[in-house]
This record gives sequence, structure tokens and C-alpha cells, in this order.
Amino acid sequence: MKRDGRTLDHKTLEEIRRMAVQRVYEGERPSTVIASYGFSRQVIYKWLGQAKGKGRGLRALRSRKGTGRPRRLTGKQEQQLFRWINGKDPRQHGFDFGLWTRLVVRKLIADKFGASLGVTAIGKLLAKLGLTPQKPLTRAYQRDPAAIEAWKHDTYPSIARRAKKRGAEIYFWDESGFRADAVQGRSWGVKGQTPIVAVPGQRQSVSAASAVNAKGGFWFATYKGGMSAELFLAMLKMLMRHRKKPLFLVLDSLPAHKAKIVKNYVASTNGKLELYFLPGYAPELNPDELVWNYMKRTGTAKSPLVAGDSLHDRIDADLLKIQKNVPLVRSFFRGEYVVYISD
Repeated sequence: MKRDGRTLDHKTLEEIRRMAVQRVYEGERPSTVIASYGFSRQVIYKWLGQAKGKGRGLRALRSRKGTGRPRRLTGKQEQQLFRWINGKDPRQHGFDFGLWTRLVVRKLIADKFGASLGVTAIGKLLAKLGLTPQKPLTRAYQRDPAAIEAWKHDTYPSIARRAKKRGAEIYFWDESGFRADAVQGRSWGVKGQTPIVAVPGQRQSVSAASAVNAKGGFWFATYKGGMSAELFLAMLKMLMRHRKKPLFLVLDSLPAHKAKIVKNYVASTNGKLELYFLPGYAPELNPDELVWNYMKRTGTAKSPLVAGDSLHDRIDADLLKIQKNVPLVRSFFRGEYVVYISD
């Protein structure tokens, strides 16, 4: 609203309304009061009408937020928003939270463009941009992207060339653990009523190690507890037994894998066994990870134990099935993050 050609803000106008009506209530003439504020005569009667009525009074004269459709983003702004979100972390824009939510996006838009959009409008905008809510993959912040790229483009190709020259086989090694009371995957049920899956009351757990080769070779062993240097050494000796060709073993940097007794044994093979270590915090580079993913989506994971069943026996049986299925073993090397092995 304007007074004497000047535009008044909502707060100032609210105060004028309240003071004007209060002065009328105290006995002053409406025409005199409104003239002192520079408004037309009709305005004071409108304000008096708003304040009239039981339970209303001067509260009825408070300013209200303007209604109407919020300002939309321009096409250029929408594309800029997409670039800010796609593949980026909210923390890169100063937020404390690491996941994109509609509220976070709403705040980003308000900060960058000065536009205020509702949460529903934010959802529609994200859908328009081709962005959908998804469960993100986690990656350790200690990862070294440069080391990962060097492994894929320089280190591993060098290992492969050396293996070919020496007639060696390359295997990838990894370990995993299994529990009888672990339920993998999801099950349908009535909304609001979580399905119940019966599992053994007695806890059983077993660990497993395996080594996988791009040509379909598969070796495995099961054991109890965690991996120690002594146990790893014993498994290496089993893996090397009756082996004619040199073996290049690619694995992670678990302390047991780098223990002194392991290094001494490797040295004693006079080059028949060589260990190569993956970059830290990059398990996706190891195709043996896909073996465990497969194990936990099928077999024992989808068929919980019944009374009298042995988890150890079931895991052994599942791993044996994989070992006999050469095409399946080869398929583990076609995963998105391990194609560098066959390039």
C-alpha cells in the first residue's frame, strides 16, 4: 500500500492500522485519524470493520503473508540446479547433511536463486529434471581417486603384461562372513505389518575365503572366526599345492595379508607366488566381492536354516556350486567396476 506516493512495508502498515483503530476506540474522529496518516477516508472504515466482531479486535489487523504461486525457476536455473545436484554431495555446498532431500534442495534454491518453493513443488521439479530418490552407494572418504585410476589404467595392466610374459595366472582374493540369523533382501507384506521370517534361535556363523580367476577358476575355504596371519599363510600353502604355473594374487591390504611370516613365505617361493595389493577403500575393484554379493542374494541367504541344519555345511555347498559353474564365475568379471580387468 502506498501513502503520499511512498510504498510501505507490511510491518509498518500493520502498526499504522493498529494505532489508527486504537485512536478511534479512544474517542477520536475516524476522518481526523486517517487524515493524519495520509490515507483516504474509506480506509479507516475498512480497518474498523476488520477489527469488529467477537474475538477479533486488533489481531485482525496483523499483516498476512502474500498468497499466490511461487516464482518458478528459469530453464537456465533448472539446468544449473541439475549440475549442482547430479553426482555432487550437499556438503560441497555448505550443508551438514550428506544426502539430497527436498528440504535441502529447497534451501539451496532459496540461497542461490532467492526463490521460495514448496516441498511438493521441489519434488515435481526434481522429477522433471530426471532425478529420483535412490539408495546411494557408500564410498569411504579416505579413498584416493588418483590411486584408483592409476590402478585401473597403469598398475593392473602392468601386472597383466607381466603375468602373460611369465605364463602366470591372476586370481583375486577376498574374505566374507555369514550368519544363520541374517535375513537378506525384502519380502512383501501388508502395509504397516512387517513380515516375520523364522530363523534359528541358536546363532551360527562361519567365515569364508575365495580366489577367483577371469577364465572361470575358483578356489575357496571356510573357517571359524577372523582371518589371522597364520591362517592366511596356511591357506596360501593350500592354494599353491600342486600348482605348476606361477600365481599372481590380487587382494586388499588386510594386516594379515601383509604380515612378516606371509612376506617370508612369498619370498621363499622364488617368484612362483606374488601378491599385489588393491588401492585402499576400493572393494568394488575386486571381482571376488561379486561372489559374496551373489552368495548373499541366493542359496542359504534366501533359504534360512531349519532345525538341525549346519550353516558351515550350507555355505560349503553353496560355494561348491559356484566352483562347478564356470560361466557364472566368468560373469563376475563383467561387473561395471571390474571391466578394467578384461579391457
